[in-house]
Amino acid sequence: MTTGFARAAMLVAAMFVAGCNGTLEDIAPKAERQLPAAILTSMKAKGMKTTSPIMIRIFKEEGVLEVWKQKDTGRYDLIANYDICKWSGKLGPKFTEGDRQAPEGFYTVRPYQMNPNSSYYLAFNIGFPNAYDRANGRTGQHLMVHGDCSSSGCYSMTDEQMAEIYAFARDAFRGGQTEFQIQAFPFRMTAENMARYRNDPNFEFWKMLKEGYDHFEITRIPPKVDVCERRYVFNRQAPPGTEFSPLGACPVTTQPDSLRMAYQSYQSKFDAAFSTALNSSTPKPKPSITGLKEAALVADWSRRRARGERVSREPPSLTAVAEAEPAATAPRQTQTAARTKPQPAQSTVAAAAPRPDAAPRTTGSVTASSTAEATAPAPQPAGNAIAPTIPQPSAAQRAAEAAVASVPAPEAAPAQQAASAKRPLGSRLWSLFGG
Repeated sequence: MTTGFARAAMLVAAMFVAGCNGTLEDIAPKAERQLPAAILTSMKAKGMKTTSPIMIRIFKEEGVLEVWKQKDTGRYDLIANYDICKWSGKLGPKFTEGDRQAPEGFYTVRPYQMNPNSSYYLAFNIGFPNAYDRANGRTGQHLMVHGDCSSSGCYSMTDEQMAEIYAFARDAFRGGQTEFQIQAFPFRMTAENMARYRNDPNFEFWKMLKEGYDHFEITRIPPKVDVCERRYVFNRQAPPGTEFSPLGACPVTTQPDSLRMAYQSYQSKFDAAFSTALNSSTPKPKPSITGLKEAALVADWSRRRARGERVSREPPSLTAVAEAEPAATAPRQTQTAARTKPQPAQSTVAAAAPRPDAAPRTTGSVTASSTAEATAPAPQPAGNAIAPTIPQPSAAQRAAEAAVASVPAPEAAPAQQAASAKRPLGSRLWSLFGG
């Protein structure tokens, strides 16, 4: 009898809480939902543990978020991909608070950035601004991957998708991963795409991101990322006692011979593909942000809109002004409308075969192939001393896509990433608010 009364009291209390804050479903452990059986089966077939480390890649133009997971070999393989429900802004990086741009670059997520109580279902902060953003004066806050299919500078998923993505991260942290990497790109950095965007004002920035993209394509291991001279550098080791300074000069660094040689081979094949792409017909490039001036215009529009002032329905665009000068043309569909998709099915479980650059996506299905093994070993601290330079473009402007020469696979999985930094006050405060 006493037990029955206790249970009834607990139910009444739960209903009271639900009445104040949502529904009974809201107080269920949504952050504890387990991954679907199809994904667990695929992980087992690929030699992955449920708690093994993860990495996430995002491609704006393709509207795809990929989850990669470490295998027993130490390399990563694609385990699932999701159609992004909505992202805001255009192709190109985020410049300033209020410009509505979803970030591009290399970001780090640690446990304290996870938000199980987000007002956007579930969320995690991607870590913008990072060291590169701060060194280049870029501002913004609370940039996330979250549910609710609503975005103003974030990457927004459906709630069902977000439950799975959150579960991947949660399980990896419980397995001992201290941080995972998010790589956010404007598009897949193939030779064809780089040729399409060779005249874009963001091309130099994208070329820099491409080096990190290439290193992952070659090794299938998230690259070590540092910042010096206000730019990204990848898989480079500084001498003992020397640190990378985002605003300082890059130190003389070392890089494994195997990686350096594989990268050179990769680039040679890429150059040939790039030259071919220059002479072939390709789809028209999508609009991109033209730089800080346009970002400032959009930020001012956002502030005036937030104050309730009468503003245009769409944010201002320097590109739109330039395109309006020729004789009458049909109005362009807004990017937000073009990117907003109907609620997609939960995920595509990545199965076993083609490289993601070439693999078609079948939303909501389980495929049966597996990503090809990488062809170069994990970066090692030894190697020849080389200058810390970003690869300079040839006349063909380098970018990414071909297979690389075969190199021995690593003998063992790499060690876990370094321990997380202590949680700063600002990050503790962010978790008090929904995505």
